[in-house]
Amino acid sequence: MKHSILVLFTLLSLIGFSQTKLEYLQNNRFDLTKSGFDFPQKKFQLMGFGAYHGSQKTETTEIALIESLTKDGTIKYYLPETDFSIAHYFNEYLKTGDTLLLKELVEHYGSRVPQDKSIATYTKWKNLKTLNDGLSEKNKLTVVGVDLLVSYKYTAKHVLELIDRKEHDRKSVKDLAKMVENDTVNFFPYSASFSKSVLENFVEDYENHSTEFEISIEDKFAFAHIIKNLKETFVDFDNPLKRERLMYENYVALRKHYQFEKKPQFARFGFFHLEKQWEGKNPSFFVQLIENGIIDRDKIISVIGYLTESRVLWGRVFDDNGNYKDYNTEGGYGIGDYENEYFLGIDNLKESKVSDITLFRLNQAQTPYSDGIPDLMEIVMTDEKSNGELVKGKSTTEYLDYAVLISNSEASIPIEEMDKKTLPIQVHN
Repeated sequence: MKHSILVLFTLLSLIGFSQTKLEYLQNNRFDLTKSGFDFPQKKFQLMGFGAYHGSQKTETTEIALIESLTKDGTIKYYLPETDFSIAHYFNEYLKTGDTLLLKELVEHYGSRVPQDKSIATYTKWKNLKTLNDGLSEKNKLTVVGVDLLVSYKYTAKHVLELIDRKEHDRKSVKDLAKMVENDTVNFFPYSASFSKSVLENFVEDYENHSTEFEISIEDKFAFAHIIKNLKETFVDFDNPLKRERLMYENYVALRKHYQFEKKPQFARFGFFHLEKQWEGKNPSFFVQLIENGIIDRDKIISVIGYLTESRVLWGRVFDDNGNYKDYNTEGGYGIGDYENEYFLGIDNLKESKVSDITLFRLNQAQTPYSDGIPDLMEIVMTDEKSNGELVKGKSTTEYLDYAVLISNSEASIPIEEMDKKTLPIQVHN
């Protein structure tokens, strides 16, 4: 009897391992366009979703995933690719529905990745509010930001809110309030000078007179967290290692406060930040969480989106005075499915799709995606150097758990087009 069971187990194992990737995908695919879609894994601590920026159906995909994970209360927190204070005001939008606030938040949120400063992002947040409004009070989502600071404006507003500026007659506080009310100020840390100097003076004043300030600060945790992140922007802001380090440090700093261990989160970040294995010399956000023992590897789920037959928002056109005029898009180079630049193994996804947004589970026990071949990670490039050597000999499932093939997606439209009377209908090349 034992011998028969062993033989049967061996045969089943051989059958599992002998599946081709195409056969495996066809047995592990889900249609995200169906209203009854249910994400197949619910026991995790952190799920991340990312794809190439600038395509409309990427936002549709994200909402489908969030909807599936909120209907039974699986996730409690939403971590978009932004900082602590912008996330604070996204929470305000979810409560109030203030669309003027939302538009400005998207403009500031998109300053890091201009392709996300779009009408599609704006619409995604409106859909997220509708979804959140329909949830019970205990299941409503809270937005939390762990990224490197994006905009000084909303950080300054948040600081003024926390210290109750009416209680202070200090010059540094008055200067901060005056700066926030000035619409012509450059608030973006990459290029700001005036707003940075105002905030540097405020932080110095606070650190020299902390006792006087703290009398009126009710949420001392949030205030201290903001001050730490502000100081990180004053020196060496463009260091490429700093952003990934701060994502990790901020997550660790906030996890006890928000009880992340008990309350799962959904994160929306760019592709690299969600990789669960090293690609090159710099560890991603997810790699740091895993290797430092913050979250077990099997409790982090990485979902990566891939585009085909789609276009992405590529750039904006400005006049001689720096005013927005128009935009352009890409539909070949820039989407990862082009004869001179494509993801290894993407054809298997294309042959197996069941809709324009098809999810594939890659991490089953008998997956052929653990074969030492970096399908969906290696970018094959004919004209430029690819990442082939960086991922050579590594398996797909070392990096990600799910792939989403997004087909026939239009390019996102810049949010500046909302200020025009009608949206453009011509094709932009």
